[in-house]
Amino acid sequence: MGTLRKPMPNSDTEDVLSVQHDKDELLKNIKQLVSIGISLSAEKNTERLLEYILISAQDLTNADGGTLYLLNDDDKLSFEMMRTRSLDITLGGPTHNAVQLKPIPLFDKQGEPNNRTIAAFAALTGEVVNIEDAYSAQGFNFEGTKEYDKKNGYHSKSFLTLPMKNHDNQIIGVLQLINAIDTRSGEVIKFSDDSQRLAESFASQAAVALTNHQLLDDLRTLLERFIEVIAGAIDEKSPYTGGHCRRVPEIAVMLAKAVHRADKGVFADLHFSDQEMYELKIAALMHDCGKITTPIHVVDKATKLETIYDRIKLVETRFALLKREAEINLLQEVMSSTDKEQEALRKNHEELLATFSEELDFLRHTNIGGEYMAEEKQQRIHEIAKRRYRDFNDEWQPLLTEDEVYNLCIAKGTLTAEERDVINYHMQSTINMLEKLPFPKQLKNVPEIAGGHHETMDGKGYPRGLTREQMSVQARIMGIADIFEALTAADRPYKKAMPISQALEILGNMKLESHIDPDLFDVFLHEKVYEEYARGFLKEEQIDDFNEAELPGFNKLN
Repeated sequence: MGTLRKPMPNSDTEDVLSVQHDKDELLKNIKQLVSIGISLSAEKNTERLLEYILISAQDLTNADGGTLYLLNDDDKLSFEMMRTRSLDITLGGPTHNAVQLKPIPLFDKQGEPNNRTIAAFAALTGEVVNIEDAYSAQGFNFEGTKEYDKKNGYHSKSFLTLPMKNHDNQIIGVLQLINAIDTRSGEVIKFSDDSQRLAESFASQAAVALTNHQLLDDLRTLLERFIEVIAGAIDEKSPYTGGHCRRVPEIAVMLAKAVHRADKGVFADLHFSDQEMYELKIAALMHDCGKITTPIHVVDKATKLETIYDRIKLVETRFALLKREAEINLLQEVMSSTDKEQEALRKNHEELLATFSEELDFLRHTNIGGEYMAEEKQQRIHEIAKRRYRDFNDEWQPLLTEDEVYNLCIAKGTLTAEERDVINYHMQSTINMLEKLPFPKQLKNVPEIAGGHHETMDGKGYPRGLTREQMSVQARIMGIADIFEALTAADRPYKKAMPISQALEILGNMKLESHIDPDLFDVFLHEKVYEEYARGFLKEEQIDDFNEAELPGFNKLN
């Protein structure tokens, strides 16, 4: 029986196989580029994006080493990331080890282009540089490379240096790949033409992805700076609300993180994404932006009689005139009375002056405002107002005007009902302002979150009278953050800084009265959010000892 022989391939067969191999490689490379492009556009973190770009470039070209430079505003290439597989070295990017190398200037001190440095040359000219052997190459200075090799026991041979151009054809950086490795022999070889073309395509993709990412970062920074400008404007308008605008976000984010990590209670299965946390932060920063429309004399009304100035000074002047009138009356009566009568007159006069002083002290105290003013005190103000004094035109006037009586009889705080309406309108103004802004999709809930911090769980809040079920958890978080900051703030003109225990007692009562979310209050207590905030923002004397279990509304978290 004869032996079967495998037919020898002819040249036509070899050509067909070669073409098919090239097609397969091209298809593989296209698929790889598409896959990498999708991943590039999906990455949200800048440092991880830099790392992914460098690793992908090394994978595409089978390069052992690589460096990613970005062009900064000073016309210098900053070392953003370095990676050498065989040495197991990774610097920059998301690692905690920054590249300790000085940026490469594109121009020398005389303003001449730095064409001797290969990375600077690529950035200046926009040309790709493919070098087979750096140690024998002419025209470029590789002294720094040789020093690196000597220090690390490495040999940098083949180089592929690519400028990174964005969609506007602007150079934003340089991608440098070192030592192409032959997949069969493991030897260092020159970067092939196919590898170069593949790397060029990838460098363009990476540049566009980086530019888009930087644009998003710039827009995000712009938004945050814009918000800070608004907060700064409110701060300049009123130092009391400006601090509030900066501190409320701190409490809101702390409470949201506590909800996120809670493994007990109704929020055990609720978790916030990074994007939702950022959305809450933005909403918290802007929650009082409507106050920019509120008159300053209302925002900063520290006492009941304050307008442009505190009218208690006018009241003091009138009491001085009352005393002057009493002195004149005494002198007139003394002149026509006996010694015995004069003694009684002087005694009555002293009692009258004492009464005036006591009434003025009462009005001064009443003018300050507080949590509650009894009805009998309000009635006493009406009685004092019946007194009359002679003004500088020698005409009789009431000691207190109707408006002064109305303001002094404010039962809570320093604002009249009309002024309270003006203040409350800031909430509707905030919503109106925010709803007009074209927020991106990831921030679309900012108006709802920011606009809900004065709503209550029972629907009796403002401006829309929403109930608990009609509000997002983030909006309810805002309510607690806003109240706790206001209670513990040390920069308000109408009250002293409140200790933590007193603030929590008020919050506890608000829970029982369906003013704030009861479950969020439980998390606020049990996760010690108040304690975390106090360490960073409250005065030492405000941090007092108390028993949580004795607070109103305390509930053991299950």
